[in-house]
Amino acid sequence: METLEEEAHSLINQVINSVYKELEREFNRNTPSPNFKIDDVESTISSESRATYGDFEPIMPLPNDSTFNTRGPNINWISGSNFTIQKGKDQINQYVKTWKYESNWLYCVDFLKEDDHPYNKLYRYRVLWSIPTRRKPIPRATAAVYFTICISKIKPEDLPVEVFFVFETHKLVHRPGQVLFREKWLKDIISSKQILSEQIKF
Repeated sequence: METLEEEAHSLINQVINSVYKELEREFNRNTPSPNFKIDDVESTISSESRATYGDFEPIMPLPNDSTFNTRGPNINWISGSNFTIQKGKDQINQYVKTWKYESNWLYCVDFLKEDDHPYNKLYRYRVLWSIPTRRKPIPRATAAVYFTICISKIKPEDLPVEVFFVFETHKLVHRPGQVLFREKWLKDIISSKQILSEQIKF
């Protein structure tokens, strides 16, 4: 059985792979060579005409909920050429600060790992949320949000990085600026963990 972290990474990979397959189909339709592959993008497509993730529809339809249909805040993400693991961490922290939540929440941003793929490099981060109290400074449950920063190997390096994130136990992959954060998502994750822990007898 996959861990929650592995499941989150797998969901994001599905979205990224879907986009790259669509990108390859798009280029195949616009080139006369039947042997054209996405590897040829660098030499045949100018930087001005290259497609981006935003040119395609999401792989998963959004629920019929006004929250998902309302665009949330975003930040100016760093370019691929200027990216470092620490800068990625700093920018995720900057983006999370645009979310609206009660002041008793605390979170930390951790870098998890780097995955190297033929067309991109994926940098994995976790934002771990909790509500410590005086009585319980070590919280009984936490809620994780898994971020992936995608550095394309076929797009111009001066373009911004692509960012995807998914909430622990959720199935929907989000992108910054395309969804309005709801604090309830974090509360539901922690509440479900607390209920589960109460049912487990040691």
